[in-house]
Amino acid sequence: MMATEPFRASENPLIIQGGMGIGVSNWVLARAVSMSGQLGVVSGTAIDTVFVRRLQDGDAGGYVRRAIEQFPIREVGERAIRRYFSPNGRLPTEPYKLLPMQKQSTSVARQQLIVLASFVEVWLAKHGHDRPVGMNLLTKVQMPNLATLYGAMLAGVDFVLMGAGIPREIPGALDAFAEHRPASLKFDVTGLPPGMTESLTFDPGDHFPNPSAPLTRPRFLAIVSAHSLATTLARKANGRVDGFVIEGPTAGGHNAPPRGELLLNELGEPIYGERDMVDLAKVRELEVPFWLAGGMGSPDGLRSALAASAAGIQVGTLFAYCDESGFSDDIKARVLSAVRTKGVRILTDPRASPTGYPFKVVEVDGIDSQNDQRERVCDLGYLRTPYHAESGKLAYRCPAEPVDAYVAKGGDIADTVGRRCLCNGLAANIGQPQRRNDGEERPLVTSGDDLVSLGLFLRDRERYSATDVIEYLLSGTHALTEV
Repeated sequence: MMATEPFRASENPLIIQGGMGIGVSNWVLARAVSMSGQLGVVSGTAIDTVFVRRLQDGDAGGYVRRAIEQFPIREVGERAIRRYFSPNGRLPTEPYKLLPMQKQSTSVARQQLIVLASFVEVWLAKHGHDRPVGMNLLTKVQMPNLATLYGAMLAGVDFVLMGAGIPREIPGALDAFAEHRPASLKFDVTGLPPGMTESLTFDPGDHFPNPSAPLTRPRFLAIVSAHSLATTLARKANGRVDGFVIEGPTAGGHNAPPRGELLLNELGEPIYGERDMVDLAKVRELEVPFWLAGGMGSPDGLRSALAASAAGIQVGTLFAYCDESGFSDDIKARVLSAVRTKGVRILTDPRASPTGYPFKVVEVDGIDSQNDQRERVCDLGYLRTPYHAESGKLAYRCPAEPVDAYVAKGGDIADTVGRRCLCNGLAANIGQPQRRNDGEERPLVTSGDDLVSLGLFLRDRERYSATDVIEYLLSGTHALTEV
């Protein structure tokens, strides 16, 4: 019998905190937002790398180890601590130990570490309160997603949010995992012969031969940028879609490319037009809750969303620079200082991301610039593209890796132009930069377009909390503050 319950409209949050980057939406931020009565969300992207680096940095406060003690497979946690925990942290010149990069088929131990890392993040976010917590994942980061979802469900995650692709098979995977059954996803592989398909599978039975009670199936919210995609998912997904986050091109991180011919402005940014506007009337016809995202982080944004019959808004940028977020203190200070002096700029870069999606880059003196030269590397591998090699086997390449290596794998040299390693840059954002021969990996900060107007909220403050953000967003909507 399925351990699922129907989505109750009375449980809809007004504010969903965005699932930003790698580790920016960490458990501390999500917990603070949820305890304030809204929906806190942890980022599940690269959570295994974030997890082992926290252990290598000494696990200040012992939070990670405390959560590991709650994991139902004791030996998995013990193995992770033996391998990665350093009581005194790393030396300044010591590089992080790397995890093996994901492949279509990985060892049980490697899968278990992903499950453990996801469990720990959600458990910490939910600890000490009874409010719901969500997890955000990128559909395009295919290989770790199933194990990440199962680990989150073991910890009782309440919502799963997924965009950056078409998450049509995720609802069915959540249904299966609620009963500890195997789940599979179509594996997108470049160059497959006609009629040939590949898949990714995760079987809880490989880890829990005799599972206990069924798990609660989390509510699933698909992040979409087109009403046509919302309609497709509502009608053709392999399970229940409980709602949508409608994301516009002003949102941070990856954006959907413009529809039609790609046109660029004088700065080389994609130009979005009327075809990229979502028809909310068609979304309303689906009769499921939806939230608006991208430039909605203000009291006016919340009011306008509610006037359009949305359940509320998703907000990233305001939360990204609050005290509880995972951005390093140095990055928060530099960016907020630049906001106050109007010295910050957001560039929608159509080339930076190895995924091919436009990606928003924050340009602030001392952090990043469009012309900086980064070492080409691929040693985390979350955005690698699987392809069908001449040998008949699956292989992997990334447009951000060294050019010669990419071309040797059959990649088009044109795809390497302007690409950057987002995996390492985003890890550096949260104080986990890899140490290399020429120094530390540099940050690569992303935010939504409304960062430039953050000063209206910031005023004369140098810092602020997640609670400050929520109180600001709810101001002027006094009739809706009883959440």
